[in-house]
Amino acid sequence: MGVSFFGHEANTSHQKLRIGRNSSMANKIAGTPAEALAGLVSDGMTVAVGGFGLCGIPEQLIIALRDSEVTNLTAVSNNAGVDDWGLGLLLQSHQIKKMVSSYVGENAEFARQYLAEELEIEFTPQGTLAERMRAGGAGIPGFYTRTGVGTVVAEGKEHRDFDGLTHILERGIRADLALVKAWKADEAGNLIYRMTARNFNPAVAMCGEVTVAEVEEIVPVGTLDPDSIHTPGIFIDRLVQTVSEKRIEQRTTSQSAAG
Repeated sequence: MGVSFFGHEANTSHQKLRIGRNSSMANKIAGTPAEALAGLVSDGMTVAVGGFGLCGIPEQLIIALRDSEVTNLTAVSNNAGVDDWGLGLLLQSHQIKKMVSSYVGENAEFARQYLAEELEIEFTPQGTLAERMRAGGAGIPGFYTRTGVGTVVAEGKEHRDFDGLTHILERGIRADLALVKAWKADEAGNLIYRMTARNFNPAVAMCGEVTVAEVEEIVPVGTLDPDSIHTPGIFIDRLVQTVSEKRIEQRTTSQSAAG
């Protein structure tokens, strides 16, 4: 569906869906995650998803995406969650055909599918991945970086020297659909993330042709401090308020002195 990466044609049998960055704020608010995704998903699309591990993931939108039963997805995300939560749910249902990610160490099903050649993986250094999405959202088709030079990451990519140092060309990412999680939003879609849950979400929000935000609270326009807004509402097409289920990826405890 449309163009997933600048200069790289994906499935062009469907016209790219645009619902308009200037849609009225009343039209942005959906009642449920399923309603927020209605008319936006199709087989073979590229989906960018915010979060780091299980922190700041749009968990209810991911469930709604799974329940939509779309297939052959290319998922762009720092990681694939864990086996039973986050994008791991879409791996369990075999709805993802390709992952573009930087860390995959917490998901046994991810490893199994990769080793069985059931899943294609495009490993991308973490900072490069963030910049590829930010660049895509800013309309920048590509950039040069030293990260990955001399490794398998650089294979097949253009090399160019700057100031005596070799760099490789990385392409900006544009996703058909972006899913993000924020703490608070106003009715116009201006978002505030909470602490480390901000992570990849601002870059993901920028790179989507259509972006849907899952939030814990929606307030009237004019309520949020403009200086506290992390993602302007111009990037957000739909909003849905959910009750978060904040799971812990790895619980580490220590024994008390008495124990």
